[in-house]
Amino acid sequence: MRILLTIFAILFSLAASAQKIETVEGEYTYYAPENVTLEQARRTALTRAQTQAIADAFGTNVTQSDITRIENKDGKSSVDMLSLGGVEVKGEWLETIGEPEYGIRYEGNMLVVTCRVKGKAREIVSSDIDFTARILRNGREAKYESDQFRSGDDLYLLFQSPVSGYLAVYLVDAEDQAFCLLPYRNQYDGIYQVKANQRYLFFDEKSAPAQEKMLVDEYVMTTERSSEHNQIYVIFSPNQFAKATDSSIDEGLPRELHAKDFQRWLAKCRKRDNDMNLRMTPITIEK
Repeated sequence: MRILLTIFAILFSLAASAQKIETVEGEYTYYAPENVTLEQARRTALTRAQTQAIADAFGTNVTQSDITRIENKDGKSSVDMLSLGGVEVKGEWLETIGEPEYGIRYEGNMLVVTCRVKGKAREIVSSDIDFTARILRNGREAKYESDQFRSGDDLYLLFQSPVSGYLAVYLVDAEDQAFCLLPYRNQYDGIYQVKANQRYLFFDEKSAPAQEKMLVDEYVMTTERSSEHNQIYVIFSPNQFAKATDSSIDEGLPRELHAKDFQRWLAKCRKRDNDMNLRMTPITIEK
């Protein structure tokens, strides 16, 4: 009886601490500024519709996390608001069900995009691991952090975690292809392990440990478009996981898979691993 009671207590504890997953729906109407393209407006409307769905399901915490970037070019200043608002939702998006629905119209000269989306979201009941993941452009120090690239620029990732664990990095491009940037192409076990409190500079052979120099892939950003929007995913967990199944299509490119297959893999990983953390950074590449 004592053993049975102990087992019951453990099961009850696990059930109580499990993170809640729900099917959620959200809708958002985005009024785009003049300098925002249709593709950017669709992305913003989708992100905010997902945020709205999570907020409706799990609530929010009020925060102040607005970021403003001011640029001066040819004597003219431009202001770009990078944040989505002053609230933090108490959940995270896991996967999208079906295809988002968009409504596009113009009110005067203003582009208006409405997005409705359905998906799976998880309530956040524990603190995120506060790791550092900085996307760097043409430099190897934190001061070179940027989300704006030009064709021919070098890409680096500065990473550090307070705990040991496992890391994967993907880039999803405008053609809905997901490229595995880390683990490197010649790391055939499909995992990359990092140590606690150690500073890592990825995609740079000079900075790599001696035993890893022959494995390192270095990346140069390119585009055939006037402007292209990509998304970089930095995935970290203290628990071991392996990268998604992918293929080497072009010797000059990282291993790849379709973005939908990548999203399915990521959703499965996050459902199984409550400790998995994700940072997404949108970047722009100009020709």
